[in-house]
Amino acid sequence: MTDRKWDHQVEVLVVGSGNGAMTAALSCYEMGLKNVLLVEKSHWVGGTSATSGGGVWIPNNRYARAAGARDSFDEAKKYLLSTTPEGSVPEELVDAYLVNGPKMVDFLHERSDVRYETLEHYPDYYTNVEGSRAGHRSMEPERFDASLLGEDVRRLRPSHHMMRLFNKIYFTQVEAALLAVQGPGWIKLTLKLMLDYYRDIGWLLRGHRTSRKVCTGAAGVARLWYSLKKRDIPLWTESPMQRLIEEDGKVLGVEILKDGQPCRIRAEKGVVLAAGGFERNQAMREKYLPAPTSTAWSGGVESNTGDAINEGLRLGAATRLMDGAWWCTTISVPGEPAPRLSIMEKSFPGSCVVNLNGERFANESQNYMAFQKDLYKAHSEETPCSPMYQVFDARFRRDYIVGPMMTAQLKPDWTIPKEWFDTGLVGKASTIRELAQQLGINAENLEQTIAKMNRYAETGKDEDFQRGDSAYDRYYGDPRFSPNPCLGAIKEAPYYAIRVDAGDFGTQGGLATNPHAQVLKESGGVIEGLYAVGNCSAAVLPTYPGPGSTLGPAMTFAYQAAKHMSGYRD
Repeated sequence: MTDRKWDHQVEVLVVGSGNGAMTAALSCYEMGLKNVLLVEKSHWVGGTSATSGGGVWIPNNRYARAAGARDSFDEAKKYLLSTTPEGSVPEELVDAYLVNGPKMVDFLHERSDVRYETLEHYPDYYTNVEGSRAGHRSMEPERFDASLLGEDVRRLRPSHHMMRLFNKIYFTQVEAALLAVQGPGWIKLTLKLMLDYYRDIGWLLRGHRTSRKVCTGAAGVARLWYSLKKRDIPLWTESPMQRLIEEDGKVLGVEILKDGQPCRIRAEKGVVLAAGGFERNQAMREKYLPAPTSTAWSGGVESNTGDAINEGLRLGAATRLMDGAWWCTTISVPGEPAPRLSIMEKSFPGSCVVNLNGERFANESQNYMAFQKDLYKAHSEETPCSPMYQVFDARFRRDYIVGPMMTAQLKPDWTIPKEWFDTGLVGKASTIRELAQQLGINAENLEQTIAKMNRYAETGKDEDFQRGDSAYDRYYGDPRFSPNPCLGAIKEAPYYAIRVDAGDFGTQGGLATNPHAQVLKESGGVIEGLYAVGNCSAAVLPTYPGPGSTLGPAMTFAYQAAKHMSGYRD
C-alpha cells in the first residue's frame, strides 16, 4: 500500500464540513499542520451544523465569565453525572470535555473570526437536578455578514427555514423566543428585521434570497469557513468518501470521488471523520433505532447516511449508543424541503399533545429530547403515540406561531392549503368531538383530556405530568398566564389540531472514541490514524443536558484530535 500511487497528499484530511470538521481543520492549521484538506459529500457546506440553531453548550466558557456568570468544573460534572445513565459514557470523556471545552472556545476566539454570545436566560434542560444552571452555559453565534464568503456564499447551507422569517430573514435564538409568543416588542423587532432586509437592495439584486446577515447554525458555520478561507484551507464539495485506505491496522488515507472519478488522498498525520450520523439511512434506522422510525420525519440533512460509521465498522471499530438519536418531534409539511422541529409551540399555554387514543403521554413543556423518550416509553401497538396531535383553540392560534400555520394574523384560516386538511396534517372543527372524529382520534377520551387541561389551567397544577414545574418548562411559557405560565384553557372555538411525528435532528450513536477522539477497536486499542467527532462518533452528552449538546462536544473533540495529531500543548 505504501508504494501505491496517491493522487493527492496532505497532512490531515477531514471528512465533512460542519462545526466539528471545520474546528478540526482550523485547529490543525493553527497548531502547525498547514496542509489540511476538507472533503464534503454534498454540494452544500455546513451539514446539520448549518441547519441547526447553532447553540454550543460549554460550561465555564469565556463569554459566560465575561457576563459575570458563576460556574465550576465540579458543578458541571455533578450535573452531567446526574443526568447521564450510568455506564453509557466513559467518565474520562466527560472530564476531557469539561476541561477542554473552554480551552477550545478560547483558542478559536483568540485565533479566528469565530465569535459567540452567551445565552443568559436559556436554562439547562434538567433544572431540577443538582449542578444545573438557569443560563450562561450555552452560546449562540454572533450575526455574520455572509458576503465576506464571496461567491462561496451560494454554497453555504442555510439555517432551517423555520429559523428564517418568511423563509428569507434570519433571526437569532433569542429573537425566535420573542417572536414565537408575540412577546413585548415583537412587532418592532419584526419591522426592524424586514426593514434591514429590504434596505439591502444591492444584495437582493444580486439574486440572493436570504438576508446578508446570517444567524444561528449558518452563522456558526460561516464564521468557521471564513476563518478557513483566510488561511487558504481548501474545502472540496461533491467529493464523497468511498472508503478508508488502511494497511496493517493503520489508516493511511481516503479514497473519494472527485468530479466523478476515484481520487486517493494520503493523510500523513491522520483522517478525521466528521461526516454526521445515519438519520437519512432507513435500513440503519430500522436496524438500530426504536420503532416507529422514518427518514421522512428527520430534520437531519439528506447526506447523513452513515458512511463514516459504516467504514469504521468495516475496519473493526467499536460503537456506542447506536439505539439513540437526538430526538425531537417534527411536523412534515407537504412541499417543504425538510420537516420542522416542533420545539417551542407545544410548550405554550393552551394546548396539549395527544395520541390517537386521545390521551396525553408526557409533559409537553419539558425539553424535546426527554419528551420523545417518554413517547417511546408509552408507545405500543395498543397505544400508538406516533402520529400524535397537538390540540389547541382559537385563542392559542391568535397568540402563537404553530409550525407552518404561523398565527391567525400572519396566516388566516382561509389561506391554509386544502392539502393540509386532506392529508390530515391539520384539523379544524367547532367542537372537540368533531375535531377528534375528523382526525380519527378517540373522541370521548379527547373530551376528557381537554376538560382536565382546563381544570389544570385554573389550579396551575398538572396532576398527570407536572407541566410547568421546572425552570426549563417555564422558559417557553407565557408569563401573562397565571398561576402556571405553561397551562392555559382550551375552550374557545373553533378548535384545531396539527399532526406531529416522532422525529429527530440526527442520530447520536457512532464510533467509540477516547479523549483524543481516536477511534477505538472492538478488539481493544485504537485504529491508528483515525479520529471521529460529531454525530459519526458516539455521543458524550446523550441525554442532551443543555442547548447545544451536539455542537459543543463536536468542536471540543475536534480540538482534541488536532492537539493529538500536532503534538500541541495548550
